Amino acid sequence: METESVGTLQRRRSTCDPTDSLAYDEKVRNIQALSLETDEILRQEAIRDATPSPEEVELIDPMCDPSNPRKIQFADISAAAYNIRGGVAVTPCTKSGQLSKLLGMELYFKKEFLQATGSFKERGARYALLKLTEEEKRRGVIAASAGNHALALCYHGQSLQIPVTVVMPVIAPLMKISLCRSYGATIILHGDNLFAAKQQAMKLAVENKMRYINGYDHPDILAGQGTVGLEILDQVENVDAIIVPIGGGGLIAGIATAVKTLKPDVSVIGVEAETCPSFRSAVEAGHAVGTTWGGGGEDSCLAVPVVGSNALVTANELVDELVSVSEESVALAILRLIEMEKAIVEGAGAVGLAALLQRKLSNLKGKRVVVVLSGGNIDTTVLGRAIERGLAADSRLVQFDVVVSDRPGGIAELAALLTHQGASIKDIFHERAWVTTDVFSVKVKVVAETRDREHASTLENALRAHYKDNITFHRRAQVEAASEPSIQGEFHLQVKLALNRHVPEERRSSNDAESGMYCDPRDFCEKNINEYLFNNTPINLKLSIFDIQSISKKNSGKMTIFIVNLPNALLI
Repeated sequence: METESVGTLQRRRSTCDPTDSLAYDEKVRNIQALSLETDEILRQEAIRDATPSPEEVELIDPMCDPSNPRKIQFADISAAAYNIRGGVAVTPCTKSGQLSKLLGMELYFKKEFLQATGSFKERGARYALLKLTEEEKRRGVIAASAGNHALALCYHGQSLQIPVTVVMPVIAPLMKISLCRSYGATIILHGDNLFAAKQQAMKLAVENKMRYINGYDHPDILAGQGTVGLEILDQVENVDAIIVPIGGGGLIAGIATAVKTLKPDVSVIGVEAETCPSFRSAVEAGHAVGTTWGGGGEDSCLAVPVVGSNALVTANELVDELVSVSEESVALAILRLIEMEKAIVEGAGAVGLAALLQRKLSNLKGKRVVVVLSGGNIDTTVLGRAIERGLAADSRLVQFDVVVSDRPGGIAELAALLTHQGASIKDIFHERAWVTTDVFSVKVKVVAETRDREHASTLENALRAHYKDNITFHRRAQVEAASEPSIQGEFHLQVKLALNRHVPEERRSSNDAESGMYCDPRDFCEKNINEYLFNNTPINLKLSIFDIQSISKKNSGKMTIFIVNLPNALLI
């Protein structure tokens, strides 16, 4: 009877002797009470399951609370400049002759990579340490970082004799771990990412009563970074625009506050990575929001998925323009700085120049512009990859697959042709098993080095003339227009086509469903051109494959193409 349901007991009660009805009612009440007790137990268990454990709760830094953001003022930056004088270098801000000529503007570089630890982070780190009370200095500070903030905090902690603890993810570069330890800091490896390291650092800060210092959003950090803006205005007269990298937003918040207070007419332009546009997302949303990092290498120092709340509220109304740049342009910027400025700069430090090379800021032509080169701590392996990607983006490395004869002399013929064209073979790979032609052929993958885009175009034309449809070129996105002879910008040309021939399937890049005809960038190169119309005026123009940027859909036998190079003669 004890296991029977309430419904069963009630049915039996209706047929039992009246003297037994009270017993049945008591059993029903007991079962109902047991049911309520069980429901309460289950409810409490559900609450416990839904409540994160102390280890799972996201700790909030009181100095960087999104619900109570703090806006820094010019007085904070002035105080920082006074306090860090003598402890942080005043870095040079020098004019670049070659890049000024190439980009058509008066270009200056603020060289923060020349700081002792290789980045601007020293300014904020030293000021934050100096602002501690004597008791806080005795207990020490803690931070979570795998990069420049860790180096700066450890270096100046040693200089000021303040104990520093840094929690790094286990994937942190070994070189930076060793450097931080060499400055006498305590290094703790925890977690697979920076978020896990940050949570552990904040937990340890509470347990050991240490001050946690956020590397890009602590108010003292922002004030320290703002001293870069003060120095720029002191070093370069009549500056028109300052281009600043954006990661967590601390640098641009400080610079914008300083610059807009002293020179409101100076434009402050922020540049972030296309792979992680967290600042733009925050501006559009009106508050800091999480942004998925789309991977990346050269610009990964800017991969901060959520901008700082203090940085956002400070910079939001002061930044004049935001642009994002591709990894190809960052790699090319690193290459240009090495070759033209003899400066080794990390990806995050090169994004300002990348924006100019990518023609994202054409309105700055003819103006006096300062680009902040924020840091130079790039791993040697990443530097090698960046240089190669930069060479590819500059068309100084070309890659192609070609099917040649597998008989003696087949590859020698290819090598001789490359030698005749003045190209150097950097890498070569033979593939026999997956060749779809006859068994006496071999597919050869080649990476060749060329002098410039014109040389690369000449090499391609020669190879196509020799190997016809048996060669395929692999292209990277073009970043920068050739400098001479060329004009900046994007031009629309209408082309009358003679396109009644069949284009091999592997060469089709777009199609017209009605006519069944296909177009290929090569159809607009060299002798395949019928007639060009520029502003409705016929012109004779020979284009290289490297000049063509994109092609719009064909309409009635005509097509609009977008190119990146036009001869200066067209300006007359």
